[in-house]
Amino acid sequence: MLVAFSVAPSGTGRSDGSVHDAVAAAVRVVRSSGLPHRTTSMFTEIEGEWDEVMDVVKRATEAVLPFGSRVSLVLKADIRPGRTGEIEAKIERLERALQDDGSSDTDD
Repeated sequence: MLVAFSVAPSGTGRSDGSVHDAVAAAVRVVRSSGLPHRTTSMFTEIEGEWDEVMDVVKRATEAVLPFGSRVSLVLKADIRPGRTGEIEAKIERLERALQDDGSSDTDD
């Protein structure tokens, strides 16, 4: 499965509203998991089996808890049993489709 998630604290008491320290704590958990992952400006994607991915999301959320009075978690999952390597393969199919005339099926 692929999961895209974003976790951030609120009630941090910071005048600038920045949450980068908290996000860094969550990303450290993801990076140490050993699972395929990618972090962008708004989400972190992670790939693996259901239990291992959800464990990482839980631990990343727990890593953010000390940074505020509450935590917000946004999660989106793509569950395709039997598929692996999709964190890269989906992008590769998209790039191929962009190179084509646009009529090929991207299998997403």
